[in-house]
Amino acid sequence: MKTDIQNRDDIIILVNTFYYEVQKNDKIGTIFTDVAKVDWSLHLPKMYDFWESILFGKAVYKGNPMLTHFKLKEKATMQEQEFSEWKNTFFTTVDELFEGGNAEIIKQKAQSIADLMHFKLNPPESRINIV
Repeated sequence: MKTDIQNRDDIIILVNTFYYEVQKNDKIGTIFTDVAKVDWSLHLPKMYDFWESILFGKAVYKGNPMLTHFKLKEKATMQEQEFSEWKNTFFTTVDELFEGGNAEIIKQKAQSIADLMHFKLNPPESRINIV
């Protein structure tokens, strides 16, 4: 039986599993591995802090994810398709590992963060309207 996300150890399991899946993903994996050239030994601990701060309200994350993603946007396509793939992978990972209130909350937070990031990286005036 699956349990809920209860502590940092659970966050670490979620983040490690999620980014393992991201790296294998043919739609978004190259953004992380080839374009951003993520140093996983540095990135993963930041993501542990980020999600622990988001889910449990602990002020352990230090950083500016929007600034990082604005720089990445200069090098990679980050449109609806990429954000949808990221969200689907995140949701699937959560659902495979956990169930409960915190699992649902972290998915809701991920949805909100990804949607806001997509909006800020692709403001309406930069979108092409096809009529």
